[in-house]
Amino acid sequence: MLGKLKIIFSDIKIQHTVFALPFAVMSAFLAAEGMPDWETLALILLAMFGARNAAMAFNRIVDAQLDARNPRTRNRALPAGEVTVAQYGVFLVLSSAVLVLASYMLNPLAFSLSPVALVIVFFYSITKRFTSWSHVYLGFALACAPVGAWVAVKEEISLVSLILGAAVVFWLTGFDIIYSCLDVDSDHQNKVYSVPRRFGVDRALKIAYAAHGLMILFLLGMLWHPALGVLYGVGVIAVAGLLIYEHSLVKGDDLSKVNFAFFNVNGIISVGLMCVVIADCIWI
Repeated sequence: MLGKLKIIFSDIKIQHTVFALPFAVMSAFLAAEGMPDWETLALILLAMFGARNAAMAFNRIVDAQLDARNPRTRNRALPAGEVTVAQYGVFLVLSSAVLVLASYMLNPLAFSLSPVALVIVFFYSITKRFTSWSHVYLGFALACAPVGAWVAVKEEISLVSLILGAAVVFWLTGFDIIYSCLDVDSDHQNKVYSVPRRFGVDRALKIAYAAHGLMILFLLGMLWHPALGVLYGVGVIAVAGLLIYEHSLVKGDDLSKVNFAFFNVNGIISVGLMCVVIADCIWI
């Protein structure tokens, strides 16, 4: 069983947790206006772990046939026969239970919203079957991270968490569009909706650029928070520079550096921004 679990964790790319998790952490620090208590922070991390694992397991199960027809994804665990749907199903149920249990231990509002969060993250896997803007919905799903973390600390949904969530929406929208350019041919063949399929790669990259511009605007909108100062402002400028660099790596006729732009640059953005937010909150 441990061998199958190792395969599943590799298949769902557990390292990609680096995208959403830092935004949950920075939201928790902003809500506490300093260091949140360790128990709350640990439960937030546990809830995030459960939510992402459940979402990815659902995605792999629902998309198994599509993955088998896509050259980029045909070696994933289910199409390759390395694990069964039943095994993935058990992992899905247990991961969902982790989220619900962690939410229960946080506060009543977090617990009551946990099923809603699961529905939101599960539904993403369906959106690509009927809308080209599934990238935006994926951003909305990941935006549950900062909103949920604020609920965990303050037991409320605040404007600050919604602004940070909006930044996540447009950040994720932009880089998911870039990443999906790799699948444009497969999307045409399998009738999967995406921005690159609808508008072509060149126009899709321009839409991604615009989405990242909106992300920066929402990040700047966070500056009125009393815990944020010059360090955060410098961090936002650095994020803007990294996004410009990311877009410089990807061209309509050269997608060879998409994977580097997708993981490396965006990983630096999320972790780096988290660090400056934490520093500003602690030094307030």
